[in-house]
Parts: sequence; C-alpha cells; structure tokens
Amino acid sequence: MKAIAALTLAVFALVAITSLPVQAGSKEQKMKADVDEAIAVFKKKDPTIQAFFKTAYGYVVFPSIAKGGFIVGGAGGKGLVFKKGAVIGSASLSQGSIGLQAGGQTFREVIFFKDSTALNEFTGGKFAFDAQANAVGADAGVAANANYSKGVAVFTVAKGGLMFQASIGGQNFEFKPKK
Repeated sequence: MKAIAALTLAVFALVAITSLPVQAGSKEQKMKADVDEAIAVFKKKDPTIQAFFKTAYGYVVFPSIAKGGFIVGGAGGKGLVFKKGAVIGSASLSQGSIGLQAGGQTFREVIFFKDSTALNEFTGGKFAFDAQANAVGADAGVAANANYSKGVAVFTVAKGGLMFQASIGGQNFEFKPKK
C-alpha cells in the first residue's frame, strides 16, 4: 500500500513539474514556441495532417503532456487553442485513471474541431473525453484516413517514456480566453 501511495505521489509530482512557471515575461513566448514545435513534429511525422490544420474550424495543441501511474494514474499538460488559425486562448488538460498501469511517458496531443459547435463545447467547458475516446497516433499517412467523431479528431505523438496501461479514465479540459 505504501508503494502505491508513493508512486501516486510521484505521478502527481511529475504532472506538477510540467506545470512549473517559466521565467517571468517569457511564459507566453515559450508556450507559443513549444506549440509551433509540436505542430512541426506532427506535420513531419505525418504530412497528411496538414489537411486538418487547413480545414478544421479550430484546434488545441498540447506540446507536452506528462502521464504516469501505478494502478492509479494521472496526466496533465497545457496548450494553446486556435480558431481559424489564430490563438484565442490557452487550455489545460488533466486526466485521471485507475486500473492495470505502471510507468510514465510524455506525449504531444492535438485535438481538431470540425465546426463552431465542437469548438464552442470545448471553450464553453462542456467538453471532456470519456474512457471510450480514442486518439490516433500520428504516423505517415494516418491522417489521410482519419475522420472526425462527434466533431473532433485527436492525434498524439509520443515524446518519451514507457507506459503499460489497461485502465479506464478520461481527459478533462479547462479553457482560458486570450486577454
């Protein structure tokens, strides 16, 4: 039981570390640079994803999500929200899960919104993924055959780590409009 508690604490520490503030004044610039780099990685990994960036009504890019757990797990990350290619705010992602899982990993995620209804659900706080939600690993040509489901399409690219998981959980989001 102590091992589970210690590992759970380590998971939440990992998530907290990814949320540490950057030097004052450069936080927004750093986030934009990280998002731009993530977009470049997605496009390099799968050039066909460009069609989603061009045609989606909006999208949110999380350049780094840290995930870890041992039976109980968690994940977290921050990103930028775009509407028709322009930044309209920021978002944070949190995830909790329980089940057979051990390890830790970091990954990038982009969620495309097909239309204004889907983006408005996200920005209005009415958006969360349940345990059945599926993300597609971005790889050469995958986006060419991907479709929207309930107005959204989700792609991920691993950054590092190793995680074994057979658990249930969902992602929750918080949107903050640009000031």
